[in-house]
Amino acid sequence: MQNLKNFVIPAIDLKDGKVVRLLKGDYSKITEYSTDPIETAKYYAELGFKRIHIVDLDGAKEGLPVNLPVVEKIRKTVNCEIEFGGGIRTEEAFKKLLEDLNIDYLIVGTLAIKNPQLFEEMINRYPNKIILSLDSKGGKVAVGGWLESSNLTPEEFAQRYENKPLWGYLYTVVEKDGTLEGVDVEPYKRLKKVVKKPILASGGVASVEDIKKLVGVVEGVVVGRAIYEGRINLEEL
Repeated sequence: MQNLKNFVIPAIDLKDGKVVRLLKGDYSKITEYSTDPIETAKYYAELGFKRIHIVDLDGAKEGLPVNLPVVEKIRKTVNCEIEFGGGIRTEEAFKKLLEDLNIDYLIVGTLAIKNPQLFEEMINRYPNKIILSLDSKGGKVAVGGWLESSNLTPEEFAQRYENKPLWGYLYTVVEKDGTLEGVDVEPYKRLKKVVKKPILASGGVASVEDIKKLVGVVEGVVVGRAIYEGRINLEEL
């Protein structure tokens, strides 16, 4: 079962420097889990997880990363890979995160919709370092911290970049995010039919059974609330 450690990507969602989760991306429905994200990251690294998923919720809303001092401390504390998203919409943000802070992967969605030219420049400048965020809300891609919607389906959005030097895709079903309702495998199967790059799943994971359902369909799964509420015992993975 050791392989699940390489498959599961524990999530640290940051708001005001604390570890939290939103329900379905709603900033008014927030649960705080820890005031020490550095210790949380250290715990995941010590358990042997290959990668940690960090989201700057303040950054996603503000349009520029806000919790960078925390991210910098986490980077200095752990050796595992870090993927980071939330408010990455300028050339300076890419440079700061990838070159100065040495973050392994950046998760970017809004910029690809609002300024595709800059997004393409960044994926060419930093090949295989950028993960396109496909946040599906009502079957369409949501942007701007999930507060705005576009008219593109996740499949249409992904296909625009399939031949570019992206690392892959993070597909979040917003309606399921933070709900512990269980995973729907079908959206990931649909996406897999049209792309060859790696897909990471996110949203709704409630149990180890959910994780197993996704093995063979996607290349990894981001898990947040199910870990914090003890539904998944990380040491047993």
